[in-house]
Formats: sequence, C-alpha cells, structure tokens
Amino acid sequence: MNHKGIDFTVAKTAIPGVWQWQFCIGDQIKSGRTETKIDLLAIRRVQLRIDRELKALARKTA
Repeated sequence: MNHKGIDFTVAKTAIPGVWQWQFCIGDQIKSGRTETKIDLLAIRRVQLRIDRELKALARKTA
C-alpha cells in the first residue's frame, strides 16, 4: 500500500486481532504491531503513524 508516497505493509499475525506493520522513510525502517479486529482501522493507524513521522522529519529539516 502507499500513503503520501511512502510504501507500507499491514499483515495479519497468527494471533487474532493483531496486525504487523512496516514502512520505510529514507534509511529508517519503522515497524510494529497494532491490535484491532478491523483491517481498515489497522491500515488507518499506520497511515497516522506515517503522518507523524513525516511531520517530525519536516520539523528536523526546517
């Protein structure tokens, strides 16, 4: 999937309701897990995380 030019993945784990996610901004790879039974909510949480990381990066470079 792609959000604001950043490719990311969201995948189910063996544990019901737990999703594994990962994305890369520049040289940094961010990954983690989120708990929800709704797949679209898991995707949205990753998109929000990407937004936070991009905002933090913009503050650093400004």
